[in-house]
Amino acid sequence: MIATVAWMVLIFTALQFVVAMVNLLYRKRIPTGTVPPAEEVSVLVPARNEVRNIPALLHDLLESDYKPLEIIVCDDHSTDGTGELVRELARKHPSVRLIRSEPLPLGWLGKNFACWQLAREARGKYLLFLDADVRLEPPCIGRALWFVRQHGLGLLSIFPRQVMKSWGEKMTVPLMNYILLTLLPLRCVREAKEYPSLAAANGQFMFFDAAVYRRTQPHDAMRGEKAEDIAIARNYKKQGIPVACLAADKGVSCRMYTGLAEAVCGFGRNVRNFFGDSFLLALLFWFITTFGFVFVYLAFPLSVFWGFVLLWLAVRVPVSLTSGQSVAENLLLCIPQQLCLGVILMWGVAGEYLIPQQWKGRVI
Repeated sequence: MIATVAWMVLIFTALQFVVAMVNLLYRKRIPTGTVPPAEEVSVLVPARNEVRNIPALLHDLLESDYKPLEIIVCDDHSTDGTGELVRELARKHPSVRLIRSEPLPLGWLGKNFACWQLAREARGKYLLFLDADVRLEPPCIGRALWFVRQHGLGLLSIFPRQVMKSWGEKMTVPLMNYILLTLLPLRCVREAKEYPSLAAANGQFMFFDAAVYRRTQPHDAMRGEKAEDIAIARNYKKQGIPVACLAADKGVSCRMYTGLAEAVCGFGRNVRNFFGDSFLLALLFWFITTFGFVFVYLAFPLSVFWGFVLLWLAVRVPVSLTSGQSVAENLLLCIPQQLCLGVILMWGVAGEYLIPQQWKGRVI
């Protein structure tokens, strides 16, 4: 029994390394220096208590190389002055517009409802949904539009380069890329059209063809989904709509969380969605990647065990390089990261079955 489990651990870790290397060697980047025709892009920002983040994003958008640009912010019942700040900026810049969210209907999650309202107000031929904590370099929108047009996409999603300042962030935020880039070859998102399960997306950056969006109404269809981004990508692939997902494009960055507790709470809401909505698969992944070494140690000679340890560590190298993260920090913190993944999973289970989950003062 121990030997069987040990072999499974070895094979799974080797597969993780292969997938991570494929994502590194065949990663897709948005080309630079290409300017598409001037078609209006509506940039849509759902914002709930984002007074700390949204000024920087709006500054980036106003400095964008791409025009014409329509910028609409939906103030989702903020209590920190977000709406007032955006309204003041809109007075100075005609391209910026503020709308206030209607009361949240039964069955909707707040962000999904805010995005649906934003899309209803937008007039652009393309819709770019951004989280308020995202930062963009000036050429980013034009380059993304070129990529969407070049590949005939209904949806392009980008996992931003993650900005991490505290040790709590460094022990948690890289887990998102570790899971994604060791389980899913991102090329399959775009090329394996017949497999909807091979889909990924990040709600921080979702670039839609507006005609496709208005036909499919994805935020309405996924109104109650906590991980609406992944659900939308899977649903699009089921319908045969081309989707692409890119990792760590240099033009997009984000600081998701500011500390350990916030990251655990945030990731706990939707970590199971990386595993087909299954906590069981998520826990199995965590157990194998955290405690699998015990079975290898008991079943094989020391030479095999130390080879496994090197392979286990080596997985972090291509993941870090593809993600634009520090290889040294991810190697140094790999054990704390695995322990944090366990805490995140326990928090997710508790939030699903024992205690109501909250985010920004709202039960979800």
